[in-house]
Order: sequence, then structure tokens, then C-alpha cells
Amino acid sequence: MSERPIWQMGAAELASAVAAGSLSARQTVSAAVDRMHATNGKLNAVVDDLSDQALKRADAIDAAIARGEPAGPLAGVPITIKENVDQEGRPTPNGVPAFKDIIGPADAPLVKNLQDAGAVVIGRTNTPEFSFRATTDNPLHGRTFNPWNDWATSGGSSGGASSAVMAGMGALAHGNDIGGSLRFPAAAVGAASIKPGLGRVPAFNPSATEERGLLAQLMSVQGLIARTVGDLRTGFPALIRYDPHDPWMVPMPFEGPALAGPIKVAFTKESYEFDLSPEVDAALNAARDALADAGYQVEEVTPPLTREAARDGASCLFGEIQALMGEALMAYGSDTIKGIFDSYFQLFPPAVGEDLIKGLAKRSAYVRAWNVFMQDYPLVLTPFMVTPTFKWDRDADGVEGAREVLQSAVHAVAINFMGLPAGNIPASYNDGLPVGVQIVSRRFREDLILDACEAIEQRIGVMAERLFAREAA
Repeated sequence: MSERPIWQMGAAELASAVAAGSLSARQTVSAAVDRMHATNGKLNAVVDDLSDQALKRADAIDAAIARGEPAGPLAGVPITIKENVDQEGRPTPNGVPAFKDIIGPADAPLVKNLQDAGAVVIGRTNTPEFSFRATTDNPLHGRTFNPWNDWATSGGSSGGASSAVMAGMGALAHGNDIGGSLRFPAAAVGAASIKPGLGRVPAFNPSATEERGLLAQLMSVQGLIARTVGDLRTGFPALIRYDPHDPWMVPMPFEGPALAGPIKVAFTKESYEFDLSPEVDAALNAARDALADAGYQVEEVTPPLTREAARDGASCLFGEIQALMGEALMAYGSDTIKGIFDSYFQLFPPAVGEDLIKGLAKRSAYVRAWNVFMQDYPLVLTPFMVTPTFKWDRDADGVEGAREVLQSAVHAVAINFMGLPAGNIPASYNDGLPVGVQIVSRRFREDLILDACEAIEQRIGVMAERLFAREAA
């Protein structure tokens, strides 16, 4: 067993130790809870402390193991759940003070799946208002801080999740992503993340009083953030267990068929009308070299219609938001979030009426073009953001701020619009902050993404180890 503190151990290591009996679930959960109590006061990542029920659940797992009963592949692994997803008996406020009394009547499918696998929820993490900012701050709970420094954003909208897991408050953090909300928080703190493709992870909130818009159904997905790729690989199979509440879900196995090698990777630095920073350029080069040395065939080639997919996807999404969420934003949003959405609407004129219908129809053309492209290139290595990160409230700096944090995220938004899976992994470290890159694959081939991310991680290293060493110094 590792000589590191228990709270620094990853999901795979913890699950193995509990299964072998070298650690109890009470020990693993207690260590994560103690770490949460020691660090969360500074970071404000966990906004609903579930320590007491987590320790009771850990004791129940230990008792089940003592009786010889199966405890699940994630038995004793401490995790966090983002506060915009239902957990029975807990608030689901989505960062909005007016929603603080919405209580989950039952667990969302992903919460049930993870707990059925033996994972133990130690807390619920912060999210911005309506889960729609590039930073994590709201009038209900306040700001979540980046564990590297106070200047930088922790990411949005899963910034509570990224900050918590990177600081050692649990080995796995749940988050969700409609335009980058898993990958950007991971990039902001140097974690690893996987944004599943459409139909991969069940999504449903029992507290919902009406259905989400079609674009939200097609673009928004549930996923995980972790300190290492191996921990994502450990947690992901439990997350994707079929649940009939999500009509988009397809019960597909985690591992797909082996591909004849060498696997071709399309590599692009294309940043369109935005300037690619030298730091991101260097990270892309490092990721490219790591993949090439690992046996991948990396070719510099530009994927089709990415800029067009991002443009139409954003306009359609903001058209849907304006139609279905506009009244709630005006009634319950803070002046800050209203100003941010004013900037978004200027940058992405919302598609309405016939334009919205035509924009949705064009989605098929973009998906078709990428499907054909990925017959030759099963993996695509792209920038995620054109800069490593930005100050925590940059998205509130009017149109220019919103342009930098969202409009420039072409490779992020396009991938969500098409429903493709994508991962984010740090490939460099610059001026005190990690720099992430994105890897995209075919639908239902998240396993290929994790393989490639692991090759990069083996070359670049695990950023959490650097963070923990800095803390100990």
C-alpha cells in the first residue's frame, strides 16, 4: 500500500485497498472528510457537508464486507456530487438563492449508480448561477477558489468539483458539461476529465418540473473529474450503468473493440480568428510528442467544419436558453449573471423561429462530417482554450471578457453540439498553473480517449503530485 496520506490516494488504489482489507471504508472516508474540513474553509469547493452520513455509510460498507457480501467496485471510495444534480433529501439550488429550497425527492441516476458501486458521497460541490459561467461564484454560496492561486478561476461550471478533487477532498468528483463545464475546470486546476458522448451517462433530475430543451438534452452530459486518468478509468464504468429515465441513453460497454494500429491522431492548432497563446502551443507540442512516442501516428490536419459547428451550436443554444430560461434569469438571476448573459447574447445572436429549426437541422451535417473524418482519425488532438486560463471573474468583464472565455472556446462548444466524447489532460506547466489540451474520439469510445490521455500523463506527470509537494514544502 502507498506510503502517501490516505487522502492523496486515488480511486483505483483506495478501491483495491478496501477490497483487500488493508484499509477499511471508515479509514478511507474519514481521511477524505478530515482533509475536507482542513482545506475547504479556504477553497469553498464543498457547500453541503455530508460527513456524518458518509461515515455511517462507510461503516455499513465495512459491515457488509465483514459478512462476506459484495460491496461494489468503488467500495469505500470518497466522492463529491455537484449541487445541480438531485441527491435524495439534499437541496438542488443550481447556484440560485431562490432555488435553495428545492429538495431532491430521489437520487439522480448517476448518484444511484455511483453509490450502488460502493462510492461514498462526502459532500456536494459549488456551481455558478444556473450552472452557466466560466467561473464558480454565486450569491448563495460565494466563490470557489483555485487551489493553485487566488487569482485564477477554478473553472466553470464544475469549479467546485475540480477544486475539491484536486485538493484531495475525495478521489472522484462528479460534474457536468454543456459547453466545457467538465473540461475547463479540469484544465484550470490540472486535473483529468472525461466529457462522455451523447447517450453514454444517464441524466435525469427527479425534482424537475418540466423537460429540458432539446439542445440541453443533446449537448449536456454528466461526467467525472479526477487527479489521474487511471481514476477516471476506475470510476467511469460505474457511471454509465443503464437507467431508463434517460431516453437518450444507449447501453453500450465501456471498452470498445481494439483498433488496428498504429491509431491515427489528427493534430490541429487551428484557433480561427483567435490568437493561440505560446503556452497552449507548447502544451500541444508536448502532447503530440508524447502520443507519437507512445506509438500513435500523429498527423497535422484540420478537422472539418469545427468553426461552423461552434457558431451554429452556440446560437441555437442561446436561442433555446432565451426562450426557455429567459424569464427565470430575469426573475431570479443576480445583476452579474444578467450582465454576462447580455454579453453572451451579443456575441451569439440567439437563433429563433425558422433560424433555430435550420440550425438544429445542420447539426446532422456537422456530425456526419466528423463521423466520416474519424473513420481515418479515431482520435483528434486540439486546443481546448486558446489561453491557459484567466482571472477568476474575467467572464464578467463585458463583451470582451465573454469573448475570451466562451467565444474563443471553439473546440469546446463544437464538440458538445455534435455530442462527441472528449477528454482534457494537462500537457504542460507554466508560470504556476497547468495547461490542458483536448482529445476527441468517436461516440462510445471514451476508452480510446483515456488511453491517449494516459500516454500524455505518463510523459508530463500528474499535476496533483506537484501541487501536494508545493503544499508540503
